[in-house]
Amino acid sequence: MGKILDEKLIYEILSVVEEIPFGKVATYDQIAALIGRDKNARLVGKVLHMAEYYGDYPCFRVVNHAGRLVPGWHEQRQLLLDENVPFKDDFHVQLKLCRWNP
Repeated sequence: MGKILDEKLIYEILSVVEEIPFGKVATYDQIAALIGRDKNARLVGKVLHMAEYYGDYPCFRVVNHAGRLVPGWHEQRQLLLDENVPFKDDFHVQLKLCRWNP
């Protein structure tokens, strides 16, 4: 990734994540679009994977374009349930009901 990933970009992504309200979710591609990088959803995922090194952000509120949870992150489901986020099955949120629209 080289120079693409710098502190400014990391905090730009995390500041959007910080704005996701209680009980809502956003998608990686939605966050990428909000920072003007429409084609960089994977970059958003990479930043969120290391977000713990930059502070406490509600990264659990971010899902993929189909509403799927992060594979292997079992706590994410419970964190979203604690915020009354609706699920259509064990691994997908109901995006139509809980997608954040900034």
